[in-house]
Amino acid sequence: MRFITVAIHTYEKALALRSLLESEGIDVELNNVNLEVPGFSSGVRVRIREHDLPLALRIIENKELFLQPTGDDAHRHNYLVPVDFSEHSFKAALVTARIAKRDDASMTLLYSYLDPYIAGNVQFSNSLTYEIGETGAREALVQNARRLMENFAERLRGAMKRGEVPVVPFTQKVVEGVPEDAIVDYAKMASPHLIVMGTRSAARKERDMIGSVTAEVLDEGRFTVLTVPEPLTAETSIHPSGILFFSNLDQDDILALDALYRLYPGNIKVELAYFPQRKRMADSAAAKAMERLCEYSRANFTDYTFSVRNPVRLSSDADFENIRANGHFDLVVIPNRRRNAFSRLFNPGLSHNILFRTDIPMLVIPV
Repeated sequence: MRFITVAIHTYEKALALRSLLESEGIDVELNNVNLEVPGFSSGVRVRIREHDLPLALRIIENKELFLQPTGDDAHRHNYLVPVDFSEHSFKAALVTARIAKRDDASMTLLYSYLDPYIAGNVQFSNSLTYEIGETGAREALVQNARRLMENFAERLRGAMKRGEVPVVPFTQKVVEGVPEDAIVDYAKMASPHLIVMGTRSAARKERDMIGSVTAEVLDEGRFTVLTVPEPLTAETSIHPSGILFFSNLDQDDILALDALYRLYPGNIKVELAYFPQRKRMADSAAAKAMERLCEYSRANFTDYTFSVRNPVRLSSDADFENIRANGHFDLVVIPNRRRNAFSRLFNPGLSHNILFRTDIPMLVIPV
């Protein structure tokens, strides 16, 4: 197999590039080196085997993937991806990589583990039982969590190297705690621009209706969250052709539409709909409010094409099955308010119902 020249650099840069390429398993030769005074060499040819050219070019053009992250990315938006090393969380990471590349953003992979020794030894007393022998087990637990995260990150890097997803900078975080609490606590500290969460198919989610991590994060009502259902193709989440926007019939709709417009620019058809609830305005008044919202949206969000949809009634499984059949949209958008624990338990919100009973991707925007 013949060698070809992939780059011409000064001696120092050629050495750095050789080290980078060799770390990825590519054989490298340096030519035209002044062996007597290598520090003054110029025009050093970096040569590789011809069959390694596609990978080498991808590495050279996307060095941020293969080098340690620096502080230069502080200006970027950051997208948070909670992971549990399942296939649906990996799909969420792939979707996030595509969106982050479009927005020149970075990613953070977050995994939380629960220490069974702390969880199992909590007592209602003035002291906490602690066995010295448990120290080694805890250290092994932490090391295993970090190893699993590194394997997950390496799998994502592999997808980037093969060109399956765009190359974007990302970091990894491993923390201790209950998953939903860890996600919320980290989000409060880091203020990610978007949280992307993979979810199971509707059939599997119904079995986990109590204790869903995604539902708990949605209930916080403080973060913009994109759900990525297990059956979803990654491309659909990046370029939705149609959006179903559920209005609250108040001024918060405008704030949510503005956030949506920034996150998903382009020519998109948006259906404005509302979900009739008790103790809200009559249908005739709601219809007028929807028309006013539609007129305002057409005037201010000019890239979108707006229309008003009839009231959406979701009271049975058949209604949820028909919601997609009766419209041409790839994404549901819900302006979300934080609700207290009592109302969440006895009167689940619209986002809960769509999350658990459909496989429609959903964007929840705090208002």
